[in-house]
Amino acid sequence: MAAYILRLRAALLLGSLRGDASHVTRVMLALLTLAAGVAAVCWATVSMQQAGPEVVLTVTVLAGAAVTTGFAAAPAIASTSDPLDPRRFAVLGLRTRTLAVVLIVAGLISLPVLVLAVIAGAAGTVWVAQGAPVVGAIFGVVFGILTCMLFARIAMAGASMFLRERRSRELTGLFLLVVLVVVIPGVVFFASLEWDGRVPSQLAEAVAVLSVTPLGAAWAFPLLFAASDGTAWVSLAVAVGTLLALVVIWIIVVERVLTTTERPSAVRERGGLGWFAVAPGTPGGVIAARSLIYWFGDRRYLVNIVVVPVAAAVTVLPLLVAGVPFSLAILIPVPFIALFLGWLPHNDIAYDSTAVWMHIASGVRGAADRWGRLVPVMLIGLPLLALLIPVAVAVHGRWALLPAMIGICVALFFSALGLSSIASAVAPYAVSPPGESPFQQPQRTSSRGVIAQGLVFSGAIALAAPALWFGWEALTGDIEAAVSALWFGVGVGVAVLVVGTAIGAFAFARRGGRIMEFAEAS
Repeated sequence: MAAYILRLRAALLLGSLRGDASHVTRVMLALLTLAAGVAAVCWATVSMQQAGPEVVLTVTVLAGAAVTTGFAAAPAIASTSDPLDPRRFAVLGLRTRTLAVVLIVAGLISLPVLVLAVIAGAAGTVWVAQGAPVVGAIFGVVFGILTCMLFARIAMAGASMFLRERRSRELTGLFLLVVLVVVIPGVVFFASLEWDGRVPSQLAEAVAVLSVTPLGAAWAFPLLFAASDGTAWVSLAVAVGTLLALVVIWIIVVERVLTTTERPSAVRERGGLGWFAVAPGTPGGVIAARSLIYWFGDRRYLVNIVVVPVAAAVTVLPLLVAGVPFSLAILIPVPFIALFLGWLPHNDIAYDSTAVWMHIASGVRGAADRWGRLVPVMLIGLPLLALLIPVAVAVHGRWALLPAMIGICVALFFSALGLSSIASAVAPYAVSPPGESPFQQPQRTSSRGVIAQGLVFSGAIALAAPALWFGWEALTGDIEAAVSALWFGVGVGVAVLVVGTAIGAFAFARRGGRIMEFAEAS
């Protein structure tokens, strides 16, 4: 039976080459492109034989940890069904452990694993060239491949049980945002380091940590043995322990899948729900999904989003004209963007127009309304700031200022969000109705709109004053003040966000009638 499953898996893999001429052509072109990419990676890997052991260890561990993370995360967003889903083999009557072992072996017959095996084999030759024992290199390659494959199998089985009905293009977009938050700042950081033929201390510390974690241990221990590093045995123990733990978890998952009724295939029915299919089925999740649709579909919101970076970039021009060095002026736009982004939802209720009655009539809690409305601006602001902060610091040239920039931006962004939650419920003012031009503003009979805008704007700056002061101290000489700016900024920002949202939730619950009167009159 095990041999039959393996032959079936190989037939499924080769079956992708069958079909009409256009399908076969597309598949062949994709395979040729993949082969060229793999060849390029293998050539780059083998060329590291001329590098020092420390550089090889750094590249191997970082790349191996990234690949392992990718194998574990990719199934969460994959829209294709798993051909090795244990439920497909339930009719064969195999014992749970036998089926789990057979599926592990069958899981090795897949294109991603085969590609990984080729690249890992090239890395193994480099390890041997750097002095690693041949047996250790073989075990390192095998452990690394098995670890990646088991992570993928467990993640895919979990996705089939819990995430199938919610995987969509919106979830893919969220995954890409996470990639932006993690990858782009990391690339900017690596590009700013000065190698000079040696590994920078920052990377050496990161590699030392990853070498004793499940993500990097399998890729690290052969080279650690070659360098006679004392942590080699610890890394080997972690790699073996991780592999054994994943096997046990996989057996438990297979048993769980076989004894759980498969969810009905409701994907197509929910396919058109967009963000509602991704958000949790809670009041706050529903409000967040509705707000996301508005923020990414209503031109009134889109204009506000586009204006923010433009307005922040314009602030650099007067500084340059006044003679401020570009390396200093480049630090100014990012805090402005953080402040403006946090300020955007200060009148969010007014943009709902009469649709706000759904929140009030359904008796939704104020906290669900307040937090749900903040989700879109957070999904926009956090990745954008994660990209712009390291870029600005890299252009400035002093990475020691990075903690200060993070603290200042967090303080401004979160403080403005917290105050906006209060202002949106306490002092909404009329805006252009849905469908109208965002540049057409209605006449206002009171000045509370101007007051609300000013209070949110100036209040966020005042609350971020400690972080701004420490940031200025770090910029002008006392670089150790950058850490103080970080902690003050994060502490104040988070506190104001939580407290401001709680006050806004209380105000929304108490002022429901007045909010409806405003919506009807505006």
